Amino acid sequence: MNGNTPYAGIPGETAAGKRAAADVPNLSKDEKRLLHRDVSRIAAQTREFLPNEYIVDSEISTGATGPQVTVAVRPPIGHAVSAGFTPNLDDGDSESDTPDLTDGVIAPDERSEVARGLAASAALQVKQAIGNNVTPTAR
Repeated sequence: MNGNTPYAGIPGETAAGKRAAADVPNLSKDEKRLLHRDVSRIAAQTREFLPNEYIVDSEISTGATGPQVTVAVRPPIGHAVSAGFTPNLDDGDSESDTPDLTDGVIAPDERSEVARGLAASAALQVKQAIGNNVTPTAR
């Protein structure tokens, strides 16, 4: 060996890597902006359902199948809850491959459903953590 690292590999992509990358949708600049706006809306709506003691955060990452969205809630006691999903970017009409983004990347009803579900799950975590250890203040 002449000082080169053995098994360093050859630069470039394999055929399998090209096939895997072909199925991953690339977001346009507008789609990225709309996705960030939609995720922020989910987090904001979740915050509206909960008292200030609950911490709500969101994240957008890129997974093997495209963008991955996670919105999480940390209740004051109990376990954190989260909703993670891959936005459906294939909602284009049959005549073109461009998705209809008039309502955003994530449909309004889906945003509301995720926010309500997260808020309910976070409230349930608090209820389960407290259990029957709370004395009612009135009867």
